[in-house]
Amino acid sequence: MSKKTVAVLFGGQSTEHEVSCVSATTVIKHINADLYRILIIGITKEGKWLKVNNADEITSGTWLKNTEAAVLLPDASLKSVLILNGDKAEKIKVDVVFPVLHGLCGEDGTIQGLLELAKIPYVGCGVLASSVSMDKLYTKIIVDTLGIRQAKYVAVTRKDLSSMEDTVKRIEAVIPYPVFIKPSNSGSSRGISKAESREELMSGLKLAAEHDRKILVEETINGREIECAVLGGNESRASGVGEIVAAAQFYDYDAKYNNAESKTIISPELPAGAADTIRDYAIKIFKAVDGHGLSRVDFFVDRITGEVIFNEINTMPGFTSISMYPMLWEAKGIGKPQLIEKLLQLAFARAAEAGGESDVL
Repeated sequence: MSKKTVAVLFGGQSTEHEVSCVSATTVIKHINADLYRILIIGITKEGKWLKVNNADEITSGTWLKNTEAAVLLPDASLKSVLILNGDKAEKIKVDVVFPVLHGLCGEDGTIQGLLELAKIPYVGCGVLASSVSMDKLYTKIIVDTLGIRQAKYVAVTRKDLSSMEDTVKRIEAVIPYPVFIKPSNSGSSRGISKAESREELMSGLKLAAEHDRKILVEETINGREIECAVLGGNESRASGVGEIVAAAQFYDYDAKYNNAESKTIISPELPAGAADTIRDYAIKIFKAVDGHGLSRVDFFVDRITGEVIFNEINTMPGFTSISMYPMLWEAKGIGKPQLIEKLLQLAFARAAEAGGESDVL
């Protein structure tokens, strides 16, 4: 059987560029080399696409000095990547793409749209699910229709900050301090802050506005941070649950990736029925946003009442050594090689369904 070519995209222009690089090395390492030829393409922070020779170049950072440019051709009749090296051009046919891209310009429907134009199968959620799930405000609007409890929130735009006093009063009329301020489109907790006062709220709004034009201000939930992994296509299943124990006031970027005191606990003890409720909610939310392939759905469990409260959904969760998504499936007996192969097969299955074939997963 001839090998298929899988193109792994990583890096990107978002604030999660470095996390994507680490995730990509994990994915590349666990792709079955007996079944696939691996074409590695790195995207710099400036948006330049480069051919990368191996995972070691990603780890060392030397890929950034590579000179071979890569262009994913939108021509659906070609299904190819063009590699440019000086005056030479090589066209490589691609069977499937694994876009290991977190955050904006990768997890938000943009890359997915390009791949739809090219008619190349790809791992993960489609354009709709990727875009609405990346936007925390629109995720909340969708989840509101499901009757699932989530934190009270007020939506703010960057333009609203020109009338800061009126904006602050509008927030204070709905949510008491302390509050959390989040960019609507951001990942890995970039641009998020907690405000205990009006002065801190104004500072937090300005910080969030550096990351997005839309901002969410949310009530503080006194809850444990619980995450659940979803895997599948038309038929999806949820993993067990894991708990995040942050080494800071909240699980911000530094606590997540730079503080060894932050911990993840697989199958934590929860109030009776909470884990089943989380798993049920995770699948409902995944289906509501038209998810496919994979997502990690995050919740709070109220420390006093035990109530389950939805937080957010991530359609391309991390694959680093501390990432919850692969750990949750490993706890269910699905190792990284099997997980990645399943995700690739789901990509082929969705493409087959789009082409009118009936044997879909």
